[in-house]
Amino acid sequence: MVENELKKSLKILQENKMLLYPTDTVWGIGCDATSAAAVKKVFQIKQREETKSLIILVDDIEMLQQYIPLISKEIIELLSKTTNPTTIIYNNPIGLAKNVVAQDNTVAIRIVQNDFCKQLISLFGKPIVSTSANISGSETPKSFKEIAQPILESVDYVVNLHREERNDKSSTILKVAENGEIIVLRK
Repeated sequence: MVENELKKSLKILQENKMLLYPTDTVWGIGCDATSAAAVKKVFQIKQREETKSLIILVDDIEMLQQYIPLISKEIIELLSKTTNPTTIIYNNPIGLAKNVVAQDNTVAIRIVQNDFCKQLISLFGKPIVSTSANISGSETPKSFKEIAQPILESVDYVVNLHREERNDKSSTILKVAENGEIIVLRK
């Protein structure tokens, strides 16, 4: 079952299409985070301005370092110890689609802990977008059954895993200031 879902999902990502999938927090709309055309579709689905940034998922610290070349020892240590989903806003990313990078040249990235996502990103070999499966401004769905029909109809594939689970935890959000200080934005 998981193997089949990985194959189907990987094909969607490789074809620059939209994926609806379970993450370590809530269900997400995803695509190739290095493809501006795919990212543009995510903004259209969410009816969201492209000036708002999106969260990116990577599978491990090594992949993170391909897109964020300067990561402090403190951040690497924190990431290797954390058991909670932790999204960090980094400065000066490279190699990502321009429209996933905020106007201040920052990007929010999480090393995903969900096994399905980790395997999918590893197979894909690139980071993927993860934005909540809702129209911008609407309430974030905590389970698959709360996802609105227009979202379900706007994606190219819906992963057939974890549809009965409820997940209302959001990630901790940290920001790395220009001076290297780690600022907690959401616990």
